[in-house]
Parts: sequence; C-alpha cells; structure tokens
Amino acid sequence: MPSLFTIGSYRVFFWSSDGDEPVHVHVAQGAPRANATKVWLTRSGGCIIANNDSGIPSRDLAKMLIVIAAQHGFICEAWKKFFAVREIDFFC
Repeated sequence: MPSLFTIGSYRVFFWSSDGDEPVHVHVAQGAPRANATKVWLTRSGGCIIANNDSGIPSRDLAKMLIVIAAQHGFICEAWKKFFAVREIDFFC
C-alpha cells in the first residue's frame, strides 16, 4: 500500500484496490492494514471520517483531520498519479 506521510506514529496511505471509489485515505498505527480508519476528502478542500475501524482516539483523530485537510492538494495529486486518472471523484 502506498504510504503518503506519517502523523506521529500513524501512517496515512491509499489502499491499492480503492481506485474506483471517491478520493480518500486510510490511517493506521504502524503498518497498513485492512481495518484502518477511512477518511473521505471533500470537494471543498476538507475531509470527513468515513469510519474509525482502527479505533484511533478522538483527540488524535481530530489532529489528523487537520493535517489531512491541509494536505488535500497533495493527496489529490498523489491519487491521480497512483491510480492513473485525470479526474477524481469526491464523496461530497
């Protein structure tokens, strides 16, 4: 799974089979795993939690959402490059 960046001990990454979904990232502590927290990026430049399956504490998750939103442009460009698409879809 391609890692984008880390936030403390958490890794932000794409799941390689998710290219047909709207742009999003997964967050997990340590190595990428299937039950990672999922965060959708929004068209307006923000992000929202799709699920917190990895059980990240609320305080940590709130900080991560700020960083992920700040990296919106970077994430979108990385999505286009990794999934070889010209346009991306947003959840909302």
